[in-house]
Amino acid sequence: MENIITSKDVHLSYGNVEALHGISLDFEEKELTALIGPSGCGKSTFLRCLNRMNDDIPNIHISGEIKFENKNIYGPKMDLVELRKDVGMVFQQPSPFPFSVYDNIAYGLRIAGIKDKELIDQRVEESLKQAAIWKETKDNLDRNAQAFSGGQQQRICIARALAVRPKVVLLDEPTSALDPISSSEIEETLLELKHDFTFIMVTHNLQQASRISDYTAFLMSGDLIEYGKTSDMFMNPRKQITSDYLNGRFG
Repeated sequence: MENIITSKDVHLSYGNVEALHGISLDFEEKELTALIGPSGCGKSTFLRCLNRMNDDIPNIHISGEIKFENKNIYGPKMDLVELRKDVGMVFQQPSPFPFSVYDNIAYGLRIAGIKDKELIDQRVEESLKQAAIWKETKDNLDRNAQAFSGGQQQRICIARALAVRPKVVLLDEPTSALDPISSSEIEETLLELKHDFTFIMVTHNLQQASRISDYTAFLMSGDLIEYGKTSDMFMNPRKQITSDYLNGRFG
């Protein structure tokens, strides 16, 4: 398989405090990679480097190299709008915009300059189906997206990310604010979708990582400790510290 994103020696500092100490990690296309590790270990910080979501934070310094499809995303020629269309993001708290379901899903398409109503209609339906939320929304497309339950809102956010046909979707603990039933519905959706999209997901939930990811990266205190196939890491971690974390001895 091809690597769609590669990162080499990524350091990130907030002011004088270094939060990432040289992370090198490659992501394979059409696989789901989980980033695990204790709170504050740099998982979300690293995830946000992959589509330059950290750019807006003052006093931040990033060095090293991150390439998406062999293009340096921190290079002067990188178009941020284009990058974020190709590398979408779903956050921890469901965050649909305060307007209709239809307008939420159509939002990115309109920003991309698509005006063809028929095409937008088609993409709205297709994305809601992909995110397994079409049944609940097809008769309520005009309803405010924030009027739905938390789990439904999160799937609307996934549909919104998918509508622009991204190549990669970053997920920052997408189920941590949800109840167990909604969480398992999102997991099932991601299992279906990972044949068509590349997912990189931060999760605190080790069972979730073991159930749905193909690869797992274990971070601790801003360092990458271990990376490999999920089944190998969970059954036979190479490092004692990984084993201790997976067995709940800390974290």
